[in-house]
Amino acid sequence: MRFGINTFTLKMIAVISMVIDHVGAILLPQYTILSIIGRISYPIFAFTLVEGFIHTHDVKQYMIRMGVLALLSEVPFDLAFFRTPLEFGCQNVFFTLLLDLFMLSLIERRPTFFRSLIIVSLFYLIGVLLRIDYGGAGLLMIFLIYILRERPIYQILGIAFVNVFLIGGVQAYATLALLPISLYNGQRGPKWKGFFYGIYPAHLLAIYFISLIL
Repeated sequence: MRFGINTFTLKMIAVISMVIDHVGAILLPQYTILSIIGRISYPIFAFTLVEGFIHTHDVKQYMIRMGVLALLSEVPFDLAFFRTPLEFGCQNVFFTLLLDLFMLSLIERRPTFFRSLIIVSLFYLIGVLLRIDYGGAGLLMIFLIYILRERPIYQILGIAFVNVFLIGGVQAYATLALLPISLYNGQRGPKWKGFFYGIYPAHLLAIYFISLIL
């Protein structure tokens, strides 16, 4: 076994930080530290998504799973954050990840510089217009992780640039995710696919019901 952190461990770190973030945002907004911890999640999810895209045998099935999860998660997401079953002002993060996969699949077909630039610009605009979680910057981060995958130092700098300079604010703490990402050893580890897909809508529903009691 190689030294370092495998995909399974990275995803567990991302899930734990995500749950902490959502608990803080919905139940305990007075504790800023919870939001700081939560910033770790998206860069790790973005990194593991790119790894999944590179190694998957069926991108279409990957996209279908992500799309189904995005649709199933929208009501729990809206209930937890907006107290209504449908709120079109912001879409859950799996719509962001679905667009990420679609963008990467288009780029991979003919990965020329100008074509990639046009595709990324188009998807950046789509991310802004659809008001997806992390917006166009979240899509740009995925693109940088993908094109710089053979240059880990530049990849880390790209992630830092998006979080510190494009998004800014508390999101700058997302650079803390660079430590576990830099320790990635290229191994997958246990799959636990059902857990990682199901935890997102499940924990949002749980937080929503707890918020009704408090």
